[in-house]
Amino acid sequence: MSLHCPRAVHARSPRSGAIAFAFATLAAFASACSATSDTDSNNAIASSASNIDTLRPAVITDTVPNDSDDPAIWVDSAGGTGTLILGTDKGDSTGGVFVFDLDGHIDRTRSRQPLRRMNNVDVVQGLAMRNGRIDVAVATERGRQRIRVFRLPDMTPIDGGGIEVFGGDTSRAPMGIALFRRPSDGAVFAIVGGKSGPAEGYLWQYRLEDRGDGIVRGVKVRAFGRFSGKKEIEAIVVDDALGYVYYSDETVGIRKYAADPDRTDANTELALFATTGFVQDHEGMAIYPTSDSTGYLIASDQQGQRMQLFRREGEPGKPHEHRSLVTIPVSAMETDGLDVTSVAVSPRFPRGLLVMMSTDKRFHFFDWRDVEARLTELSR
Repeated sequence: MSLHCPRAVHARSPRSGAIAFAFATLAAFASACSATSDTDSNNAIASSASNIDTLRPAVITDTVPNDSDDPAIWVDSAGGTGTLILGTDKGDSTGGVFVFDLDGHIDRTRSRQPLRRMNNVDVVQGLAMRNGRIDVAVATERGRQRIRVFRLPDMTPIDGGGIEVFGGDTSRAPMGIALFRRPSDGAVFAIVGGKSGPAEGYLWQYRLEDRGDGIVRGVKVRAFGRFSGKKEIEAIVVDDALGYVYYSDETVGIRKYAADPDRTDANTELALFATTGFVQDHEGMAIYPTSDSTGYLIASDQQGQRMQLFRREGEPGKPHEHRSLVTIPVSAMETDGLDVTSVAVSPRFPRGLLVMMSTDKRFHFFDWRDVEARLTELSR
């Protein structure tokens, strides 16, 4: 039930104490409405989620020492090691990239710390190196103005101490990152977002390659992406198969561009959506495929403590029109980063796994079947 408030109260000079009292009451009412208008609006936005049970995790991880931020899921395509969950800890001097098993326990052997304020992390399969293709995790080390590259599954650093980004500009400390493997030639790129940046060219894209001695270097290939100037850009996700990159312009919406820097329309904004319906910050995103070209784009509605799902493929005949399909409340608190896979990683997660950061220094693992159940509820 919402409190409907008048936009303004206009009063003439009262002729009696009773009238004065009435207008004073109305004025107080209007003041209270003004103070709570944002909350009322947020409650109205949340109405689609209010009738859906809160999504509960199958697993909650061990705690990290400082400040959990962003997860990434690595699935061993060779079928050897299985699945690893990576999660960053933003500790200023004692942070790191922690590795979890599917039971949520920290793998101390593979985890890497201390590192300086690790923000976001992503993984990619098939980076070309001199001795063949390998899988890697790449994370932003905000405290050192670098991105870090680790070989998977052992998490050995292979970056010579880190790759400097944004030309060393400390005002643009790296936060967000997403990796893109171009289907046409297998080239791997890192798309990086900083704490601040210009109205155009906020994101920098680097090609990752072997410099000739087994160490990965980054070669800048473009700066792109519009920014509202209102807050910052952290959450980035790439749809390799369809060739698009999405990023959250916090409090404004989700922007969409071509991921391939060589496309003729590479610097053209293809869409700005989700401009309404979020409580405040647009945060972590991931893509759950249901086929080569269909599926869901998932976005964290951070202060709403919920996630929203959009059609990956857009609307029929309108591939760049993405409407919110469902809003699902989640147990994870104020989720910043999230990741998802459609792979059956274990009997506990036969339809895939969703991982969400929570502000209690943990990560929550959700069974995708529970998400599907919420989708079914709304489609009835």
